[in-house]
Parts: sequence; structure tokens; C-alpha cells
Amino acid sequence: MQDPTAPDDRGSGAAQGTAGRGTARSRHRPPGGKALTRLLQELERTGRGEEAALAVDRAAPGLARSRRQELITEAVGPPEVRPTARDRPPRPPARGDDREAGAPSPREAAERTRAGTADAESLAVVYRETAERLAAPPPAPGPVWRSLGPWTVPNGQTYGLSRVNVSGRISAVVVDPANAAHLLAGAAGGGIWESSDRGASWAPRTDDAATLTTGALAFDPFSSRTVLAGTGEGNFWARLGTGVIRSTDGGTTWAPLCTDPFVGRGFYDLAFDPTRRGTVLAGTTDGLYGSADGGASWTPRRSFATWSVAVSANGEALAACSDGLFRSDDGGAVWRTVDLPTGGTLPYTRFAVAIAPSDPGVAYGWAADADEVARLWRRSGGTDWARVPVPPGLDTAQAWYDWFLGIAPDRADQVYLGAIDVYRGDRSGTAWSWQSLSTRETGGDSIHPDQHAIAFEPGAPAVVYVGNDGGLFRSPDRGGHWEDLNHGLVITEFEYLAQDHASEAWLLGGTQDNGTNRWTGSPKWTHVQDGDGGDCAVHRDDPRTVFHTFFQMNLERSGSRGDFGTWTGVSPPVPSGERSLFYPPLETSATTGRTVAFSGGALYVSRDNAGSWKRLPFPAPGMGSAMYVPHADEVLVGTTRGRLYRTRWQGAAWSPLAALATPRADAWISDVHVDPADTDRIWVTHSTIGGGRIWHSADGGATWADRSAGLPPLPLNALEVDPRDRDRLWVAADLGVYRSADAGVTWEPFADRLPNALVGDIVLHPGARLLRAGTRNRGVWEIPVDG
Repeated sequence: MQDPTAPDDRGSGAAQGTAGRGTARSRHRPPGGKALTRLLQELERTGRGEEAALAVDRAAPGLARSRRQELITEAVGPPEVRPTARDRPPRPPARGDDREAGAPSPREAAERTRAGTADAESLAVVYRETAERLAAPPPAPGPVWRSLGPWTVPNGQTYGLSRVNVSGRISAVVVDPANAAHLLAGAAGGGIWESSDRGASWAPRTDDAATLTTGALAFDPFSSRTVLAGTGEGNFWARLGTGVIRSTDGGTTWAPLCTDPFVGRGFYDLAFDPTRRGTVLAGTTDGLYGSADGGASWTPRRSFATWSVAVSANGEALAACSDGLFRSDDGGAVWRTVDLPTGGTLPYTRFAVAIAPSDPGVAYGWAADADEVARLWRRSGGTDWARVPVPPGLDTAQAWYDWFLGIAPDRADQVYLGAIDVYRGDRSGTAWSWQSLSTRETGGDSIHPDQHAIAFEPGAPAVVYVGNDGGLFRSPDRGGHWEDLNHGLVITEFEYLAQDHASEAWLLGGTQDNGTNRWTGSPKWTHVQDGDGGDCAVHRDDPRTVFHTFFQMNLERSGSRGDFGTWTGVSPPVPSGERSLFYPPLETSATTGRTVAFSGGALYVSRDNAGSWKRLPFPAPGMGSAMYVPHADEVLVGTTRGRLYRTRWQGAAWSPLAALATPRADAWISDVHVDPADTDRIWVTHSTIGGGRIWHSADGGATWADRSAGLPPLPLNALEVDPRDRDRLWVAADLGVYRSADAGVTWEPFADRLPNALVGDIVLHPGARLLRAGTRNRGVWEIPVDG
């Protein structure tokens, strides 16, 4: 098994493989890496399963069609288990010249979403409309949300010997051409951040925007007060794109500039033409676009995914697309193919291009082809392209997600390559030398893996900025040394939260690729374990005993409140081939006792704090997606197919799982709550759109009442019920938190000053009367529920 503590996609102690393709590290994971598994499950949980094949095609185009379906099945289960979208219209054509004109109206989008027939554009419109309503002032003064950080997380993981402070995934970074101390950074799902002191401090600038997903940033070379941002992170959150937004004060305030044709699409790159005022080029998931009016309107130029666009000081433009490299000399109106020697197998998995600022005749292309073979080309004299050897040990298995190319502003023969690691290449004569800048295993500075963005400081060509899954890092000497810029950059992506009921200042949270982290009252969180942090739990009677998960069915326990180095593996014995979600659900008893439940392709229950396990198979195929343990003798588990089961302790053994009535068939159950004082009272939420998404039963699951009326037609991810008033509850949606005082008959937003980020989990501290929310990627927030 792959080492679960390794960040994102590299196992520890891996052998070196063939240079330029997936190494021995990558052979132990599926094509596309763990990031693709996460993306497939993200699409499935919301009912977008039909887009999974498209995601696989983009991330691993070299797979045989039979292997593509196998990969989807490994991630989310066999076809008969996965939720299906009935009567959904086909996805709009990908080619720009055939695309439907305009996005649907808000009313049309909402109707399609409620009916389960929404395409990507309709969903993006619903998200946008919901965000705009949440941004409006509340009708009356009330409690407001406040951030708990993490302001920073020390001791974050790298693949080298050193540790670093981390924050969360950075998808874009730019430096103001008129002020080298002025930076803008785009977080994957955490919005745009501004710094006026080279990253020493930060301020969020788009918390109230229609979407916080960010894919690209660009300063206007004619006026650095003007900045464009492409919403929808192309690497992962493309479906949440709502178009282009613009700032006219250098990035402090932002406003929508255009929506069509980018609603429901993601951005990879934006580039202004420095020789033609108002000319902008955009690389998106849907193709290459051009604008002649500063981004207010756009014309499709090529219909293939475009990852990277470069424009020289002479006005030459190069575009790296899934079907090759293309060149334009007329502002992007006409594009011609660039013939590359030994171009590899098409389509490309990823492609980046850059033109040397110090010599526009020199350019580089950096690609991973359909067979995961890395290819680097160098152009000299403006016309002649030649292959360049790539760094030894390079891992391309996640190239669709980890990739960038940069050229030193003052040296046409010095290049920076981003994949899982960062490499710098230096050319002397015809020979190239390579060194890893991010992973130093014998000493020196290392940084977090999974690279996404690079920028250079104007006037100081040795100063390099790199953004990755761990945040933003700065080197003053071309990658020789690094400092983190992750203080005040509150963009951590939380998957789950757990709390100590005896302490109002204690939380444990699992985070995407930044491990499991603990809060004890300070905005600076403590990193307590590496790897991909998943679900967490705290023993109710003895809060010194805590649990956390890695990806899949990998579980650990600590008897020291989670202190780093105190974790012990306590995973159940899972049969070979049995599948689980990437982050499987974990629960401990909500009242007393030592019962622990963990669910994948079956339910695993322990009555001795995970010392021993009992496997209870599901009566029908499925994967556990949510659970609740009201007391030590009862467990309820929901599945991705919408089925709900119960088991009870019978004195000497657990009863076989018994099916309750299904609130909504073929709908992913995202959370379950049972009243410990009256276990006939059950709540269930669904993240699958197109039907009821919160249900209540007062008779032990025999009958159900739909309580979704009054909520936006978005996925619901978590719920909490007030132990003092069982008719009072809160639900977390993909956007916003909502509350009800009458058992779900009516709802109102409960989101004042909560950023418009996806809310993945909520927990209510019954003593402190504080509701906490874990977001993606805006950290953790809290609000007093009683005002």
C-alpha cells in the first residue's frame, strides 16, 4: 500500500523511475493520481457523474476506453451503484463556434437544478445567484461569523528534510509591474488575496464574489491599476466558474466584467498583449479566447483545452493546447500550428509555453503527452525548435493538475519547470544541468509539492514566487533558498472537523494535502499529522483519545490529544479490492462508550476504541458516505446510493445491517443525525442535486418528510441539531449556512460575513453555543448561535 502520510501523490522511499514519465512512485496509484480520484468523487457527490468520463479523458487521455471506466469504478463504485442523472440534456458542445448562445436565466437554471437536469452552465448560474443573495445585508442585525484561521500552520510537510509553514492551494500569482512589493495571489477555492509587502501580510479581496474559485490573474501592462481574474479554477473547480472579474484599483476591489461564454468553465491562464492596448488572450477548459476590449467581450479562437498563453514584447503570441502548440502574430485572430520535433502522443495531458523576456527569439514548450511522457522543447532564432532533456526522476503522473513553466527574466537559458516538484535547468553551450528546488533530501530548503504557479519580481530576476498545494513561497536567489509567505493567507481547505465537548477552544480538522491540524485557541494551528487529512473524531468520555483518517481506509488513533508523533495505526482489516470513498466517514459515540464506526465498502464497528473490528457488509452494493453513532449500542450509516442502514448491539454481537426506508433513491447521503434521547428522530442530508436534500423522520426511518423547501437548490453537506431545542437546526451547503427554528419547515440564511466558499462540515459546541464551519479554501469560521 502507498504510504498514506505522503503528501498528495508520492509514496515514501520510492525508487527512481525512467526520466520524463511516471516514476515508480506513480505506479502504485491510478492514472491521474489521487487528485483525479478526488475530482471524480466531487463530481459524483453532486450528481455530476456523467462528467466523470470527461474528467478522465482530460487527465489521462492515453487510457484505453475500458480502462477509463475501470478507473471511474475504482473511485466511485460500479455503474449500478453510482447516482445517475435522469433525463439530463447532453453537455453543450465544446467547440466555440457551436456553443449555445448565452447562459440560462436564473429562473431556468434553478428549475433545471431542482429537476436534476442542470448542465454545468445552469449549476454555475445557481451558485452565482445564491452567492449574490448571501452577500446582501441581513434584514436585521444578528450574530456574525469570524475566522478561526489557520493564520498559518507551522511544521507543514515537504518531500525533503526541512519542514515549512503552509496554508492551502494557490492556483495563480502575479507581481505588480509598477510596484514589486505588490502581489496578488489566487487561491483555488479561496478567492483573491492582496499583499503590499511582498507577501509578509495578506488581505482577502473577493469574499463576497459570486465564486471564490480562481484560475488566472493578469495585470494590464498599459495600466497596472487594471487587473483581470478568470474565475473557475481549471485544475479542479472549473465547473464553478462565473466569468471574468476586474479590478481598477490594483486588486483591492473587484466587480464582474463579463460572464458569457465562461459560465461553468474554468481558467488556466490570462495574458495581455503589451503591444496592443485592450487585447487579452485566455486559456480555458473550453478553449482559447481573445478579447479586443480589455476583457469585456470575448471571441472563441480555438476549441481545444488551452492551458497556457504567452505574448512577447514584440506582440508574438504562443498558445499551448491539448492538440499542440500554436502561434499568432495578429493579436490572436489567426493561429498557425507550430511543428515540434518528436511531439509525442496526442492529445497532451498538459502543456505550458513561455517566451524569454530577455530574448524573444527564445521560447520553451513543456508538455506531458497522452502516454505520460514529459517533453521539453527550446526555440532559438525565433523559428527552430529542438528537444531538450528533462530532469531525471521527473514524475508526470499528475501533470493535468501539477504543471508550470517559467523563464528567468534575465537569462534565456535558465528555465523553471513545475510538476509535482520544481526543477531549475541551466544551459551551458549545448549541455543542460538540472536540480530539484523543492525537494532537497540531503539538506537545504524544501517546499511543499504539487506545483501550480510561478512569477518573478520585476527588476529583481533572481526573486522567484511559486504557488502549490501548500501555499506561496518566495526565493531570493533563483530557488537556492526559500521562505514561506503563508502568514495571514487563510486559504486552508478543510474536509472535516471534530471537537472536544469539554473545551470550547479545541478543534481537529482534516485538510486537503496539508495533513491533520489542531486548533487550541490561537489563529496559528498545530500540524499534528502529515498526508491527506480526512475525517476526525474525539472520544466523548476521554477527549485525550482522538482519531483521524488519511485517504481511503487508513485510520490512526492518538492517546495524547493528537500530538505530533503520537499516532498509531488502527485501521480495520479491509478485504483486498474493497473500495471506499477517498475520505471515508468516521464517527465515535455521540454520548458515552468506546464505540467507533468507519465505513467504506462495508461498515466496520469497534467497541474498544478501534482495538478490534467487526465487519458488517451492506445488504446491497454501495459505499458508506455518512454515519451517526447516537450511543455506544447503535450505528446508522448512509451510502452513496441513498440507502440508510442501522445496526444495534445485541449483548454479544452487532446485528446485521437492517435497511430503513430510503428518503431518496440514488442520492448521495452527505450527513446523518440521530437524536440520542429519541433515536426515532432522524435527519438525513443529500449532496446530489435534483430533488429533496434534507429529510426528517419521526418514526425511526419508516417514513420521511422532505424539508428542502426554502433552501437554494444546491448540494447540502452537513447538518447540526440543537440539543436544547430539537426543532432548531443548521445545514451547510456548497454556498452558505442556513438555519431553521421549526424543524425545517422554513429556512433563512445564517451567513453574515461568512465568505462565499464551499462549506464542507459544521459542528455545534453545545456548551459554548458556537457553530463552527470548515470551508474549502477559506479555513474555519465560527458564530454564536444565540447571538
